[in-house]
Amino acid sequence: MLHVIIPVYNERDNIAGTLHDVETLIHCERDVTIVYDFDEDNTLPAARAFQEQSALRVHFLRNTLGAGVAFAIRAGLGQVHDGAALVVMADSSDDLRTVDAMWEKIQDGYDVVCGSRYMRGGRQIGGPWLKSLLSRLAGLSLYWLTRIQTHDVSNSFKMYSARLLNRIDIESSQGFVVGLEILVKCYTTGGRITELPSIWRDRTAGESRFRLWDWLPYYLKWYFRALAYTWLPGGPNGKN
Repeated sequence: MLHVIIPVYNERDNIAGTLHDVETLIHCERDVTIVYDFDEDNTLPAARAFQEQSALRVHFLRNTLGAGVAFAIRAGLGQVHDGAALVVMADSSDDLRTVDAMWEKIQDGYDVVCGSRYMRGGRQIGGPWLKSLLSRLAGLSLYWLTRIQTHDVSNSFKMYSARLLNRIDIESSQGFVVGLEILVKCYTTGGRITELPSIWRDRTAGESRFRLWDWLPYYLKWYFRALAYTWLPGGPNGKN
C-alpha cells in the first residue's frame, strides 16, 4: 500500500485538484492522509466534499505533535507501518505522473525515491529565483561531494519505504527539512537511494508558507552531516 501524506494549511482552493490528481494519476493501491493543525482549517470542508463524490480513501489526521508543516509531516509518517509513504504538497506543485515509477523502485528494494528537478528530464517552473538557486546548488554539490544518489536533496516530493521509517527517529521541527533529514539518515545507515525526474510548478492559488531564511540553518545542519559522514575518519571517503 502507498500512503500519500498531504500536510495542509488553509488549502481550500487547491485540495480538490490535488486529490483528483492522486485519484487519476496514481494507479497502485493507495490511500490519502490529510494532516491538519486546527479544526477551522478551510481545507477540511473542501476535502470532505471531494471525498463524498470519490472512491478515493481519504483519512483526516489532527496533528498533535506541534504546530507547523514539519510536525504535520512527522505525524503523517508516524502512521505508516507497511508499504511506503509519499509526501505530496496540497498546492498541486508536484507532478504525480512520476508516482507509479517511484512505487516500482520501492518494490525493487530502494528505501528513498526522490522526485528530482535537477537531473536530466526534471524541471522547475516558477518560484523565487534565490530559493531555486540555493536548492540547486545544495543538491548538485552534495551529489558530487558525497555521491549520494540524487541531484535534488531538498525536494519534499520523496517516497520512503516503511522499513526505513520504522528504523529511524525523525527529529526535525522546522519546515520541510524533514525530507532532507530522512534522506541523510538513509544515506548514513546504508539505505538505498535513487531518483526519478520530476517537474515542480509554483502554486497558482493560496500563499506559500516556505520560510527560506528561518529554515536555512536547519537545512545546513543535515547538509554538513552528510559531508561529515562521507569525509571524516570512518566514513566512505575518510581515512581510517
